[in-house]
Amino acid sequence: MARAEEAVPSGDMDDWSRVRRRLRSELGEEVYTSWFERVDLEDRSNGTVHLSVPTRFLKQWIQSHYGDRLIGLWRSECEDIRRIELTVRGATRPRQTLARTAAGPEARSAAVEAAKRGSATSRADASLRTESGRAERADNAFSSPLDPRLTFDNFMEGASNTLALAAARQIAAAAPTTYNPLYLCASVGLGKTHLLQAIAADARSKTPARRVLYLTAEHFMYRFVAALQSQSAIAFKDGFRGIDLLLIDDLQFLHGPQVQKEFCHTLNALIDGARQVVVAADRPPVELESLDERVRSRLNGGLLAQICAPDYALRRSILTQRIAAARNGGASLAVPDDVLDYVARHVTANSRDLDGAVNRLLAANQLTGAPISLEMAEMSLRDLVRAKERRRVRIEDIQRTVSKHYSVTRDDLTSARRNRAIVRPRQIAMFLAKALTPRSLPEIGRHFGGRDHTTVLHAVRKIEHLVSTDKAVADEVELLKRLLDN
Repeated sequence: MARAEEAVPSGDMDDWSRVRRRLRSELGEEVYTSWFERVDLEDRSNGTVHLSVPTRFLKQWIQSHYGDRLIGLWRSECEDIRRIELTVRGATRPRQTLARTAAGPEARSAAVEAAKRGSATSRADASLRTESGRAERADNAFSSPLDPRLTFDNFMEGASNTLALAAARQIAAAAPTTYNPLYLCASVGLGKTHLLQAIAADARSKTPARRVLYLTAEHFMYRFVAALQSQSAIAFKDGFRGIDLLLIDDLQFLHGPQVQKEFCHTLNALIDGARQVVVAADRPPVELESLDERVRSRLNGGLLAQICAPDYALRRSILTQRIAAARNGGASLAVPDDVLDYVARHVTANSRDLDGAVNRLLAANQLTGAPISLEMAEMSLRDLVRAKERRRVRIEDIQRTVSKHYSVTRDDLTSARRNRAIVRPRQIAMFLAKALTPRSLPEIGRHFGGRDHTTVLHAVRKIEHLVSTDKAVADEVELLKRLLDN
């Protein structure tokens, strides 16, 4: 920025400084830093202000969202301003800098040399970025890793997932769709990650030039935070806007207002640019209460394809496929039909439990030498059979039930307030979240206002102690568990 400012008359720079101060004041520090920190004043002449930016995306964004505001602010400083011209920094800057250089031969010669060096540097940087882009596309370094086993070929189709599979195949084939985004909704182990990765693998295979990016929500958060820390947020934004197919897994783990705001911008830019977005989560958008309202609204505008628990016929097919795969792997496995029927009827939650059932039967057969029988299946799978009756509890359910029981709001539970009437219900809610859900301590903390895992651990230990020493607290906790189980 200093290079441009040295060549701009001081009066113009003073006006530009006042415009920047007003932008910072009116838009706020976060918005100003994201969009205007790297805008430079190049020139002002004949009623036109010439500004430059480092990327094409930044130019388009400022023109479409802040063009009128910029003209208004400049006119308040200088009434004869008629328009703002934005250019992407590159070849224009050396030419304009040279035109404003002092008239002496020595100065002109130095400027020419500087321009040549700048042009060579720009070409080298552009070449480096091109090669980097090719390499990134080739090895998909920015993407979350794909499991090569998760393809369309080994995805088992049934009544519970027909719509989701058909939509996924159409998107992978780059066929025109009228639904964007596609939102895959399924509980754990029902195939949403399998479908996302199958889309990514198939799309890359059929159309290598197509820019496909598969990310988990946590990977998206990590990349965004890293970009902020390295002051490369603009490059982060620009990189995402250039892809053709974005797939985001486990959206329920997307937390933080700044991250969600950036995700919303990415979602809007891609969808408005006719780029395809596919999102997967364990519940519908309306139930993702921690998600920004604007993101929920945009997701609701697409197609929601829910994947339900597999029916008996699909479970039987999955078991047959898994046993065939075990035999192909060298296992000598004979499974009677009555055992297959028993497993398919009683292990009903998801395909991962079915995988576990096959693995247990295989282990029991190989380690004991006993043939696989109905009695062996009943003994080996008794915990899986019992688990099908267990109701799945979410942290949001716990917060809702605790709030109602103690007459506090859910905002109270996630706030920083520390009065006793709120602290005790908050601690009990954290304790129940640890006891009744598979969530980790950091995940629980994020649901309670972004608290760290040590705070959650303190709450869990505190309530454990009270439950063992205070009958009234123990009775309250048991009552809440019963309410959550109904």
